[in-house]
Amino acid sequence: MMKLSRRAVRLPAATLLLASVTGCATTEIPKDRTVHDLVIRSGLIYDGSGGVPYVGDIAVEGDRIVAVGDVRSGGREEVDAAGMAVAPGFINMLSWANRSLIEDGRGMSDIRQGVTLEVFGEGWTMGPINDTMREELQSQLGEGGATVGWSTLGEYLEFLEQKGVSPNVASFVGATTVRIHELGERDVDPDAEQLGRMRALVRNAMEEGAMGLGSALIYAPGNYAETPELVALAEESGRCGGMYISHMRSEADDIGSAVDEVITIAREGGLPAEIYHLKLAGKRNWDRLPEVISKIEDARRSGIRLSTNMYLYTAGGTGLDAVIPPWAQDGGRDAMLERLQDPGTRVRVLEDMRAAESDWENLLRAAGADGVLLVSSENPTIEPLMGKTLAEIAAMRGKSAEETAIDLVLEDADIGAIYFMMSEENVARQVALPWMSFGSDAAAPAAEGETLDDAAHPRTYGNFARLLGKYVREEKAVPLAQAIRGLTALPASNLGLRQRGSLAVGNFADIVVFDPATISDHATYDHPHQYATGVTEVFINGVQVLSDGEHTGAKPGRVVRGPGWTGWPDGGACQS
Repeated sequence: MMKLSRRAVRLPAATLLLASVTGCATTEIPKDRTVHDLVIRSGLIYDGSGGVPYVGDIAVEGDRIVAVGDVRSGGREEVDAAGMAVAPGFINMLSWANRSLIEDGRGMSDIRQGVTLEVFGEGWTMGPINDTMREELQSQLGEGGATVGWSTLGEYLEFLEQKGVSPNVASFVGATTVRIHELGERDVDPDAEQLGRMRALVRNAMEEGAMGLGSALIYAPGNYAETPELVALAEESGRCGGMYISHMRSEADDIGSAVDEVITIAREGGLPAEIYHLKLAGKRNWDRLPEVISKIEDARRSGIRLSTNMYLYTAGGTGLDAVIPPWAQDGGRDAMLERLQDPGTRVRVLEDMRAAESDWENLLRAAGADGVLLVSSENPTIEPLMGKTLAEIAAMRGKSAEETAIDLVLEDADIGAIYFMMSEENVARQVALPWMSFGSDAAAPAAEGETLDDAAHPRTYGNFARLLGKYVREEKAVPLAQAIRGLTALPASNLGLRQRGSLAVGNFADIVVFDPATISDHATYDHPHQYATGVTEVFINGVQVLSDGEHTGAKPGRVVRGPGWTGWPDGGACQS
């Protein structure tokens, strides 16, 4: 039995009470009238279409919505949603909860914001993996982590479902992962035989239900892939009805050519495409948003289905090692560290880091040393430096920012950093774009226990609530109905999901109830482990996961599969 919220009413079997739309009167329902498992009463329904909301009810039986509008029949469980918004479950288009859900299947930071589907796949994925990759992954998960018994992406997703997770889960197949599977971490091009095997890995993942192909093209070894390689892999995704989604090769100085590459891959690969976390990084690029929008609109007018997603912050987050040129990372981490210790090679690395122009994404140049905030380290000797900027540490050590960054990477190659690179004005403008959906680019942890000692970007806890609170209610940058569409029906359509993303009869009952007047994010860069507030009820596949803002402990999450899955009744969309 699901946990009841303070607004929920359990009705007796003999007589059911139906609240009127005003919530002030009740109507007696005869015993022989249809009784649903759940009825959500009198909420302001945003069905996901972006249309005008209306006051109404939603009835659920099992895992499906069976009625939307004026529901006269009763429910074994009823929730009074008067004064609240009722929407489809939110879709996190860029989730890194693929590991945090192994440790804690509740997905707390996202569930408390209304997220009901986590979509993985920014370049790296949990499959396909070979024996060498399995050993590496097992070492990363640690002795107390899960046993890596899977080899394919589909097997990993099924592992999560069987283990028990609260949100639904889906994934792209990572182009970086496919590349490592066949080529390791070297900067080499695949020969015809290797490329054939890589294509087969993508095809297999699509048949297992992957959403498409995902790339991350500023990070080694993913950025060693040239455009023809990506086109070839994207073709396999397209043949199965999937899409191509990319952390582009540049979000800064070369953003124009990076967008062009996405468009080329979409056109030549014959499939839709999406740009991960659209941004203009580096102050000298902030005024180029109209140029980027124009490129995307031109592509869409030409017939290419091109869309974007974003997070709602002016800082990105990744490792400090991202400031090291890609050529120095050829062969993996150990090879990089060996190069950085060689005096001659170090000089060349420094020259590349200081160059005014480069053919790689120089995050240090985009953020500036005073815009790089160090937030996490496993090395106790440098842990006291966390919370300081790279500029501050460089001044303390009496070295340049570039030399300091190299030294810190040598001291701990896993240092985490936050890069302040974007403008608030552009963030506000982007949320209103009609082809924009949203993703946290973060895990989904619980703000408790050892997690409180870990660094986190505030987007981990606040991305979706920030959209609905700051940008909808406070700044009025985008209407609420449009924002909800960007969280629900739009990404569901882009992904080709079946029976999810909207409040419609026959769809799965992924439903969020929240208060538009109070929903807010609270996480900050200094204090990130703070839950958002304002979401009160969350149902996933008809099961209540959040009740009166508190997690019920339920884990009804399922694998959500893409169009190419061979398990569909029609056999899936994959072409021979």
